Amino acid sequence: MKLENILFPVGILVVVAIAFFAYSATAAPLPEGFPPPTPEGQIEVKQYPAYRSATVRYSGELSMAANRAFDPLYRHISSNNISMTAPVETRYPVNTLEASEMGASNERGEALVSFLYRSTDIYPSEIAQNIQVEDIAPMTVVSLGLKGSYDYSSYQKNIERLREWLAQHPEWTVVGSPRRFFYDAPYVPEPVKRSEIQIPIRRVDG
Repeated sequence: MKLENILFPVGILVVVAIAFFAYSATAAPLPEGFPPPTPEGQIEVKQYPAYRSATVRYSGELSMAANRAFDPLYRHISSNNISMTAPVETRYPVNTLEASEMGASNERGEALVSFLYRSTDIYPSEIAQNIQVEDIAPMTVVSLGLKGSYDYSSYQKNIERLREWLAQHPEWTVVGSPRRFFYDAPYVPEPVKRSEIQIPIRRVDG
């Protein structure tokens, strides 16, 4: 085998590795008190502290929610000199917890997309009409860690795993809308992008 045929794929791997570790070294921080991302493939119950967010309310095809809301949210933190954090949060309608046709990327509804502030002490000086600043109360969630595509079909596929978990753990009940946390920037290679799907829950009394 010619040397250049070996070096070419190796070179690609080196470039990807450098890009990944360069991003990791400068990755946006979590909001204060947030637990680390759930490892890929694991399901766990997690506790979240109160946090403050800037939120855009989106109506339309749910597969487009995060993309459509990103620009106004980015303008909001830029105009207020607020540092970026990770993750970006998308809250989906409660009815997406129901079984749906896989691959139906045109599923419609209302979603809430948020940038989370680093601290609850932060408050913007300017708020555009399409931005809502929210204070979110502490919550308990069941969380599934994922790695790979951020496509909406990935949400549809994996929310089923959390439905199965809830069916096997009747001591917990759903108390809020499901959400997805997106941890990595668009330029991070898709196979290593980290995310979580979460459902707010509380323990059933007695």
